[in-house]
Amino acid sequence: MGQEENIALQDKGLSTASGVFEHLNHLQRLNTRNVIDAVQQRQAKTYAPSSLEQLKQPTAADWQEYFTDLGQRSVLFWDTLRQRGDNTLAHERAGYPLLLKFNHETLIAGEDLPRPVNYSLLQIIAGPGQQLDSKKQPVIIIDPRGGHGSGIGGFKQDSVIGESLRAGHPTYFISFSHSPRPGQTLADIVAAQARFIEEVSARHPASTKPVVIGNCQAGWALMGLAATRPELPGLIIVNGAPLSYWAGVNGRNPMRYTGGLLGGGWMARLGSDLGNDRFDGTWLVSNFESLDPANTWWGKYYHLFSEVDSEAPRFLDFERWWGSPTLLNGEEIEMIVDDLFIGNQLSGGLGRKSSGLDLKRIEVPVVVFCSYGDNITSPQQALDWITDVYPSDLALQNAGRTIVYLRHASIGHLGIFVSGEVARREHRELLGAVDAINELPGGLYEMLIEDLPEHSPTPYAVRFERRRIADIHGDAQPPRDDDREFALVERASDFNNTLYDGFVRPWLRQLINEPTAELMRKAHPFHQQQVMWNSLNPALWWLAGSAAQVSKNRQPANPSNPLLAWQALFSNQIQDALNGYRDLRDAAQEMSFYGVYGVLNSLTGNVPARNLQAHAEQHDKVLIDRLQDALPLGGLMEALIRILFLLGRDSDEPGKQSVEKLILQLQVLLQDYSAEPLDLRETLRLQKLLVATHPQESLQSLPLMLAEVEERQQVLAAVANMLPELLTSGADNPFWCELHTLLDVPLPGFNLTQPPGAADVVEEDTPTTTPEPIKPKTAVVAPEPAKQSAPVVVAEPIAPGTLTKTRKPAKGKKAAKKPPAL
Repeated sequence: MGQEENIALQDKGLSTASGVFEHLNHLQRLNTRNVIDAVQQRQAKTYAPSSLEQLKQPTAADWQEYFTDLGQRSVLFWDTLRQRGDNTLAHERAGYPLLLKFNHETLIAGEDLPRPVNYSLLQIIAGPGQQLDSKKQPVIIIDPRGGHGSGIGGFKQDSVIGESLRAGHPTYFISFSHSPRPGQTLADIVAAQARFIEEVSARHPASTKPVVIGNCQAGWALMGLAATRPELPGLIIVNGAPLSYWAGVNGRNPMRYTGGLLGGGWMARLGSDLGNDRFDGTWLVSNFESLDPANTWWGKYYHLFSEVDSEAPRFLDFERWWGSPTLLNGEEIEMIVDDLFIGNQLSGGLGRKSSGLDLKRIEVPVVVFCSYGDNITSPQQALDWITDVYPSDLALQNAGRTIVYLRHASIGHLGIFVSGEVARREHRELLGAVDAINELPGGLYEMLIEDLPEHSPTPYAVRFERRRIADIHGDAQPPRDDDREFALVERASDFNNTLYDGFVRPWLRQLINEPTAELMRKAHPFHQQQVMWNSLNPALWWLAGSAAQVSKNRQPANPSNPLLAWQALFSNQIQDALNGYRDLRDAAQEMSFYGVYGVLNSLTGNVPARNLQAHAEQHDKVLIDRLQDALPLGGLMEALIRILFLLGRDSDEPGKQSVEKLILQLQVLLQDYSAEPLDLRETLRLQKLLVATHPQESLQSLPLMLAEVEERQQVLAAVANMLPELLTSGADNPFWCELHTLLDVPLPGFNLTQPPGAADVVEEDTPTTTPEPIKPKTAVVAPEPAKQSAPVVVAEPIAPGTLTKTRKPAKGKKAAKKPPAL
């Protein structure tokens, strides 16, 4: 089944009026419907007939077997929690080492840089049986620093690092240590990561620039780096990165309301002050866990308890990473909260503040991987930056950028980076499609991965389908612009930050020192949960020995024991109750957010919403007008390129490889008089855009560009030399015939070297001469000329510099000007 059939539909919602009370009424009905639907779906799953059939009356033997198994599983469960506590304490004593499952060596330590940071560049060493291809693009994975521990990109074999090595890419990892360097800022980290990418590029001079992968926080940081230094990456992949934080869908995505409900970013300042100017990442991890109380308080522990014999190693590996949160400097967390979460300044957009970064400057293809099951970074937050930066399809086409997005139907936020199934499917296919993505022409694409039958040579099939900007939102634009409320959150945050900086921060900083801050970090409930159950607890002196004895005499219950089905039913009911609580809580938060900031918006003058459609139309109108002015401008080279694009408009759009081949052929044609490659690319882009937006006008304006008969003959001869098949089948090509009629040049059967009207028809019994293709200075794969069976044009070779010489204006006409840069 194809992935597109599994994608969850976006909420179409109920049409809403612009007034705050109408919107609140809509939210109440929407959330009520969502809660009731969710309850019905969970109940249907919990009480499915297949499950109820297993709820049989147990026998006495079943009771005895189950209680034996229950007691043993309980001992092993509590012993696993004891091991978690021991691992956490050991990890702390060891200085929070990096949790990579791969051999590696440090190439550059961030502490040795002029501006020291707690980041380092590691080279991953291939394991036994793994062969790396030096010709492939190197891959750099940036570890996300969002509060949790380091090493998520490779703390197990089925990971992004593992898939990169499997595909044969030279692989590098940018990791971080537990504590930031004193005075470290986000600007210092950006400079360090730029230095790391430069080092990797220098180590692979024969390869193209590296593929850089950023997960979550590392994703939006990578986009900022690429906008600042667009020459560094060769391809960008961002996974689960919130690039447009205000975006979302009513009835979902409750995390985006947190900043407004807490009054803005003042709590980030409070947290850093209580940490002696270092913010404890434990608070971020706790916030993530609170989004899914059913899993946090029950689900993950029940999964361990029910399958303790096989689940314990995976549980301990994950908890070793998840249970070791890192620290951030106060300036780092304050800038992240103020500019990214509260200010939404990364992508900017109509009517928004901007951080000064221009994502339009990113030149390389960008791949965005997101999931509908992600409750931290929704697809809207991951993709709406595209609409902020490129308001229309024409804007994206004019920029010539390639953007690919991949959506998963249900995987959660951490699953995007941690799940072995996702690594073996999505990340494997992403890395396997690097070359194909690089060859895609400019535009927006969706990458679709289809499962193939078991007997197929490969388990999956990958294809790229063109998409429109409107497809990011669905068939219709969002019914309401939430920027009004979130803009008020930013204003409220600025006000509260000013109050905090003036009245609280001065005296609080005097009270906190490092021992006090460390004591508060150790006393955090999340930390105590991790370490309280450990071997140093005297009440657990018996546990390790008992667990060892139970392991020797393990007697698991038979899977057909009906009491196991009753146990699963009890667990599902608890999770259903916790999920119901979460849904009601999230609905209340959304209602509260719009109830507060919607009313404030009305009281402050009811700021009009952004008219994104009007903005896009205005942008397109300006661009189309400028293109209209550029139609008659240009010389022989512009006319030649335009004709080539007009000839190929009905066929599949050529990929970048074909464009590169065209550039090489044109440079050879120009020989010593060739323009700079960048200028030639700009000419190609402009003429392609003209043909796409004004196909008929592009054709009709050719006589204005080619005023002299000699020029028209030269251009047609050049086209025939580049496309030899036109010499034999041109008469069957309607456009080729129309072009000759428009330019007043006879069809093949005449000699282009003779003036019009004096062309001699070649006799059928006279040997014909096929024009010799232009021989490039570098190897260029050119199509083989078709065998001649009909009279053809005898084209004289084009002299060097002919297409770039300055021509005199025709009588009564002005000379064509150079097309303007758009």
